[in-house]
Amino acid sequence: MGLDLRWPIGLMFSLLGAMLTITGLITTSDPEMSKRSLGINIDLWWGLVLLVFGAFMLLMARRAAKQQLQQEQETEKK
Repeated sequence: MGLDLRWPIGLMFSLLGAMLTITGLITTSDPEMSKRSLGINIDLWWGLVLLVFGAFMLLMARRAAKQQLQQEQETEKK
């Protein structure tokens, strides 16, 4: 079937989300960083959103791979 696009998309979003989350955690103690965003740590929150989306894409890719493997095994038995 080829490469499932959910794998690279999930990896990319997970890596970017991890980098943003780490940046947000490091800059939490600096109030000057979040002054322009009304006191909200944008890096932390968007990093978490990207991590969740990336994990969801990886989960869906893994689930599709398992289903495809099961279908192949069922067709071999017949």
